[in-house]
Formats: sequence, structure tokens, C-alpha cells
Amino acid sequence: MDPLSIATSAAFSGLFAQSLRMKVVAQNIANAESTGLTPGADAYRRRTVAFSDALQNSSQASTEVKASVELDMSDFAKEFMPSSRAADATGYVKIPNVNMIVEMTDMRQALRSYEANLQVIRQGRDMMNSLVDLLKSSG
Repeated sequence: MDPLSIATSAAFSGLFAQSLRMKVVAQNIANAESTGLTPGADAYRRRTVAFSDALQNSSQASTEVKASVELDMSDFAKEFMPSSRAADATGYVKIPNVNMIVEMTDMRQALRSYEANLQVIRQGRDMMNSLVDLLKSSG
């Protein structure tokens, strides 16, 4: 596999991974106030995206970004809301472990990474078009 194909393949894979990351962040933001439905039940648990890469055997070049969704196992905060249906016997409700500042930072990073991968694809396409034009003019 040529270097341009490797870079383009990795960039497409990165696009899909960052797209998943943006989707997960959007879900976290949408559920930032979702408490449990029964007394003492857990609230919405924040999701994160973990990344890894896959190597191409022949060149040992990274050709694929793998993304998996994981749960953030940090503790829930508790808030005193005795009238809530999710309140425990002492009147406290578990609050989602979603921090809006962290989510907005993650969204910004995902967007920038998405744009960087998109730029790699554009540059690869431009290089291929330049090569075709060069071959046409020399032939």
C-alpha cells in the first residue's frame, strides 16, 4: 500500500472516530440532568471514547483508528432534592457525572481533529489530481 493510501485510509478512519466522539459528547450534554427513575437509582453515567490504532502488517504504518465507547466510572455527586422521584431515604438524588466544561472542551477537540483529518483527505485528493494532470501533460 502506498503512503498516500495509508494516510488517506487513516484519515477516513479518524473522521469516523471523531464523528463518534462528537455523538457521544452530544449524548452526554443532552443527559447532563438525567437522574434515576427510582429512589436511590444511579443517574446518567457519562460516556467517553477511547482510541487505539491498528498497524498494517507489511509496513507497520498505522492505517486505522479504532474507537470504543466506555463508561466514566467516577462518582456521582449528590444533591438534596427530597421532592424528586429519584431521592433516596435521606432526600438526596445522584446527579450525572457530566461536567459541561469538559464536554465542551471534548467537543472542540473532536471538531479540530475531524477538520485535520478532512484536510489530509483533501490534500491527498489534490495530490492525486496534480499527478493526473502532470501525467496528461507529459503524455
